[in-house]
Amino acid sequence: MTEVGLRARKKLETRQQIVGVATELFAERGFDDVTVAEIARAAGVSEKTVFNYFGTKEDLIFGGLDDFSADLLLVVRDRAAGVSPFEAFGDFVVRPRGLLNAEDPQAMERLAVIARIIGSSAALQARQRQLFEASADRLATLLADDADRDVAAAVVANAMVGVLRAMQGYLHRAVLDGRRGPDLVEDVLAQGRHAVEVLARGLADYGEES
Repeated sequence: MTEVGLRARKKLETRQQIVGVATELFAERGFDDVTVAEIARAAGVSEKTVFNYFGTKEDLIFGGLDDFSADLLLVVRDRAAGVSPFEAFGDFVVRPRGLLNAEDPQAMERLAVIARIIGSSAALQARQRQLFEASADRLATLLADDADRDVAAAVVANAMVGVLRAMQGYLHRAVLDGRRGPDLVEDVLAQGRHAVEVLARGLADYGEES
């Protein structure tokens, strides 16, 4: 492995270590009662290092949501010729990813822990709303560039992100109710497919070249 590859792996390992320690502390004491300084000490790094990897304390829980949003924008932006933004989005929705796609049998347990942490913190719930809203805003800007319809672009973008937000909420409620396994994954994806079908009756042709 090259020196660059080793540095990248070390950074990933450090990031994962910080997230793991933070999640354990949040699960034990609650998000609001744990400081970044405590997380840094427990992870064996400096407080500055934590903020080098995560802009805010909330990002220790939601760091993956930004990656998810970026993936959605890429899928819509880089779609094949003749494919509408909504069609690209529909394909994106039905692909299992993140903890929903993890082969690790403990992935669902980690998801349940995260869902409990979020559910017990008003600050995290507010941050989650902000992240979804920011994702919709970025998507709306991309769609407006495509179709030059600012209001319609905002409506469509919020509808798309609303599907993802609803799917996440459905998944979190399910794991907190004790559901696990492949049947849950398929159920969540089926819920997403159904939502896409409902929206497709009015959005399927949006942004498609005539």
